Amino acid sequence: MLVELHIEDLALIERARLSFESGFGVITGETGAGKSLLIDALELLLGERARAGLVRKGARRTLVEGRFLVDLGGYGTQVVGWLRDNLPTALEDWEEEGGEGPLELILARTLMVEKRSQAHVNHRPVTQKMLRELAGLLVEIHGQNDQQRLFDPAEQLRLLDTFGGLEDTLAGYLERRERWLHLAERLERFATGEAERLQRMDLVRFQLAELGDAAEVAGDKEALLGERGRLRHAGELGTELGRLVDGLFEADGCALEVVQRSVKVLEHWVDRVRDVQAPLEALASAAAHLEDAASQLASMVGDVEHDPARLDQLEDLLAGLERLERKYGTDAAGLLSRREELENELQSLEGEEAGEEALAGEVRLAFEAMQQSAQRLATARKDLVKRLQREVQASLKQLGLAGATFDVQWIRPRGGASDSLADLRRQYGPRGSETIEFLLSANPGEPEAPLRAVASGGEMARVMLALRGALAVQLSTPTLIFDEVDTGVGGRLGPEVGAHLARLAGHHQVLCVTHLPAIAARAAVHLKVEKETKDGRTITAVRHLVGKEREKEIADMIAGGADQGTALAEARRLLKQR
Repeated sequence: MLVELHIEDLALIERARLSFESGFGVITGETGAGKSLLIDALELLLGERARAGLVRKGARRTLVEGRFLVDLGGYGTQVVGWLRDNLPTALEDWEEEGGEGPLELILARTLMVEKRSQAHVNHRPVTQKMLRELAGLLVEIHGQNDQQRLFDPAEQLRLLDTFGGLEDTLAGYLERRERWLHLAERLERFATGEAERLQRMDLVRFQLAELGDAAEVAGDKEALLGERGRLRHAGELGTELGRLVDGLFEADGCALEVVQRSVKVLEHWVDRVRDVQAPLEALASAAAHLEDAASQLASMVGDVEHDPARLDQLEDLLAGLERLERKYGTDAAGLLSRREELENELQSLEGEEAGEEALAGEVRLAFEAMQQSAQRLATARKDLVKRLQREVQASLKQLGLAGATFDVQWIRPRGGASDSLADLRRQYGPRGSETIEFLLSANPGEPEAPLRAVASGGEMARVMLALRGALAVQLSTPTLIFDEVDTGVGGRLGPEVGAHLARLAGHHQVLCVTHLPAIAARAAVHLKVEKETKDGRTITAVRHLVGKEREKEIADMIAGGADQGTALAEARRLLKQR
């Protein structure tokens, strides 16, 4: 619940620190005194967009800070879960103390004159979106705009689900719907992409044929380059190699003969002159190397031949290989990898036809599971309607609409003439396979009609209170703030509305901005907003009223003057009935 609200430099409010208790509290004051500024402050804490002119003239910034105590039962589980997922550091102090007892949260919003607004939770910076999500779990503000939301069938369906605690059932349906949509969209892509798939298969097969022989050549590229070089220079190479063989190995006085003769001379001297041992070994090794090299060269001379046909073949093979390397932007080794990738892709494309049949089966099963889940949700909702009707009508009777009847009309969304994905998506929407419309007959004998067609402002206020009363025991927002919910409600019905709010305060912390004395008298906490002059400037102040001050305020609300004895007597009577 909201424990404390601290405000600095918000329009006419220079500084205010308000304390709140559980149960029912009211805020009163003359029109124009600044009651709406308290709602503005709370809306800032809820992460709403700030309207112009909220920063007090002459101030650099506006600060609104709210302190909340969150009980761990019920809604507290949702709050802690949200913090663990989005802002776990905000739980550190509480967890260090054992994670037991109420969780304290301090929400703050700062509006800067020249900078963007800032938001904090437990003194840690957060985005405005995060503040809005967290604060939405703690506080609901109901005003004239919120009454208008009751006209929306989607909001009515949400209220029905909340009344029946069907959030988990709805979540199960949404999970199955999401799986069905995912599979169905994949299957639809199969159908629309069939022509593309066939075209791709033709291209892959062509590229595989193109790379087939070339890929084999790519593995022997270095050897082929060597052979091409020999064939290109066969005549000149044979002549030069022959001369080398002759000079090294075959001619009189050839190099090998000179070295071998030198070895023999040194062998004659080695026993007598030890210093020739090293040169002897070097020359003996050189002789062996010369003989080996000469033998290899002689063999090459025998292999060198002029073969124009083979040369043309090699030129064609290597030219084709180089063309494919340029086309695919890779080297010879990359062509081998590319061929393997294409083979895998072709296998996958050829297997998609069988995959499409399997996917169609998955889609059927997923659709049946979603249908069953939608039917369970619809059945659970229909079971709730009678109970919701009874509770809302009982509350409407207490609120002065004894002859009113309240009903729920079921509307199945229109699909289409086909079973297309678009039609089925409409039939099974994000909130189920049907929607609803709240119907009201405010007076006996009048036909029931949608709320938007028949409800006046005062009637809408009472319908909203009746619905909120029906939802009171459900897992719901702990603090409810009603901004002039009594608009359109006459003084005769004030006691009934006040009693209803007091009963609602048995399950929630309820704060109500009101002009009706009978409602103000039912509250446990009474705050008065009033204007005063300080240092030549008008400011808005907030006072906590008790005792005689509270009697005077309620008397002033009754007769416009607290000095009238009858008004004071009526104020005391109302307070005693509380």
